[in-house]
Amino acid sequence: MQSELAKLITEGRNPNSIDIDLRSTEEIVRIFHEEDQKALAAVSAESASIAQAADLITEAFRRDGRLFYIGAGTSGRLGVLDASECPPTFSTEPSMVQGIIAGGDGALRRSVETAEDKPEAGAQAIREHGVAARDVVVGIASSGRTPYVLGALEEAHCIGAKTVFLCCAPPADSVAGFVDVFIVPIAGPEIIAGSTRLKAGTATKLVLNMLTTIPMIRIGKVYNNLMVDIQLSNAKMIDRGTRIIMEVSGTDYETARAALECAGGSAKVAIVMLAKGLNRTEAIALLEQNDGFLRRIVEQ
Repeated sequence: MQSELAKLITEGRNPNSIDIDLRSTEEIVRIFHEEDQKALAAVSAESASIAQAADLITEAFRRDGRLFYIGAGTSGRLGVLDASECPPTFSTEPSMVQGIIAGGDGALRRSVETAEDKPEAGAQAIREHGVAARDVVVGIASSGRTPYVLGALEEAHCIGAKTVFLCCAPPADSVAGFVDVFIVPIAGPEIIAGSTRLKAGTATKLVLNMLTTIPMIRIGKVYNNLMVDIQLSNAKMIDRGTRIIMEVSGTDYETARAALECAGGSAKVAIVMLAKGLNRTEAIALLEQNDGFLRRIVEQ
């Protein structure tokens, strides 16, 4: 008898890669390109659901809520990766976007495969992280069946949090009772059967890029297409911040760098200081009055 998992799209054999071990390197590269295009198309087909989820997250942020990613294996690692990029890119508090992986942080480097089989462990992780009704929980599971993730989503729903399920195969009907938004980019069988770090991983990363970036744009962390709220933690970031100030304020490098120092390392504050002829305290107050939206101030 065939197992339920064996019937999943993500576990199937891809006809485009049959006998791939006999192909030349150039032919294998071509196969990868062809299959990756399917991942892009699958994500594009889920645009409406992605937008719906992004709006839920935006509203959560506006209510001082948080975003939690939770997953196992590759899915969990991608969630942790996306969450960890938010503080340096948007100067968010580490608690604002959090990644949870089955097996704990040790699973980021070494696989802990058995951890994904326990729905009660996923529910416990939700409780341990203090998920509240104002938060959003995004469960990530390529197969759409990972017990750890389903347990986490059900617990989050019981708490009153909004729930999003990102998977690359049709989920079971029973999941609908505790999921608010489904994002299901179906890219077909993997080049290497069952290796969901490939197309499924690519599709997942593309979706996660949008689930954090769009809400950050919507809450004023971006001006035009510039990351004006970056965290200036190293020389590269300081130089980038200085160039952003130059771009927006139309000043030279030296003036922009001096303003950045006077602004305590905040590019956004420095821009307001230069645009309005204010000191740091006044610029911060003006930003607060405008909910952090730089465009409202610069274009007044």
